[in-house]
Amino acid sequence: MANKTKKILITGGAGFIGSHVVRQFVTKYPDYKIINLDALTYAGNLENLVDVAEFDNYEFVKGDIVNSGFVNELFAKECFDGVIHLAAESHVDRSITNPNAFVNTNVIGTVNLLNAAIETAKKNADFRFYHVSTDEVYGTLGDTGLFTEQTAYSPNSPYSASKAASDHFVRAYGETYGLDFVISNCSNNYGPNHFPEKLIPLFINNIITKKPLPVYGKGENTRDWLFVVDHARAIDEIYHRGNSKNTYNVGGLNEWKNIDLVRLLCDLMDEKLNRKKGESSELISFVKDRPGHDLRYAIDAKKLTTELNWKPSVTFEEGLSKTIDWYLENTAWLEHVTSGEYREYYRKQYAI
Repeated sequence: MANKTKKILITGGAGFIGSHVVRQFVTKYPDYKIINLDALTYAGNLENLVDVAEFDNYEFVKGDIVNSGFVNELFAKECFDGVIHLAAESHVDRSITNPNAFVNTNVIGTVNLLNAAIETAKKNADFRFYHVSTDEVYGTLGDTGLFTEQTAYSPNSPYSASKAASDHFVRAYGETYGLDFVISNCSNNYGPNHFPEKLIPLFINNIITKKPLPVYGKGENTRDWLFVVDHARAIDEIYHRGNSKNTYNVGGLNEWKNIDLVRLLCDLMDEKLNRKKGESSELISFVKDRPGHDLRYAIDAKKLTTELNWKPSVTFEEGLSKTIDWYLENTAWLEHVTSGEYREYYRKQYAI
């Protein structure tokens, strides 16, 4: 896709990954108009985007993709050239306690966007729908092997099932209605602005405040970790140069057992906080494993690196060090998020 002037909708752009994608597109493509659509649920935080909020090519719209009437009106008004769809409920533990919320946002919300997209595509032959998904749709791996784009889907949690369903709907709309689409399935993201419910930001905050570090099971679950800035770069490449109706796996080539990751994190935090070595690791505790906890994820990103010449810019150790530095330098952001103060501000501003 040529880098001409475009109007692109990014859903979930106030969230963790979405905010980095918004920043990537707003700053790299000044001739584009980037509209950030977000419902500002608990993990949506416009403080993630204060550095680009005043850019002329950026606009924020508050709205919920579950509201089909709102979605249709927005598409009719704006005549988008493309959509990068990241809005989703994404925490596995929350999906276990409230699966309906994941069905509503991740499945019905995606279908609402697709219905609006096929109407827009009738008037704009260059329209592209990009669905950002997860490696969790593939299920779990044994001790060896990697997920490829040909791996059969085998989701094991309500979250991964909802994302698998949305992936299938995107493909079905491509085949049924001729919609130009691309899908990417990524490994675990980490980096700045991550809401402190996921492992790395939660444990960074707990180490700062000297709270327990609860590790599921024996800590032997293994994940491939992707620095969020590198993910945003990959999304840029896939949106502009990815082959139509193709899937691209995005991985960080950084496979770590949870317990090894936590110990590395503890060592780095002790060093950066000038604490005695081993002090933070004393906070580690082992808790009952969660239901349906996949043992291992690992991504084969060969297709992405070969076709689009993308590769990670940092090792996990480098990215983790940068991530810790960001949290230590942005304590006000962390305090606003953990206290819920940012929610009070948005509740008044947007009547939520």
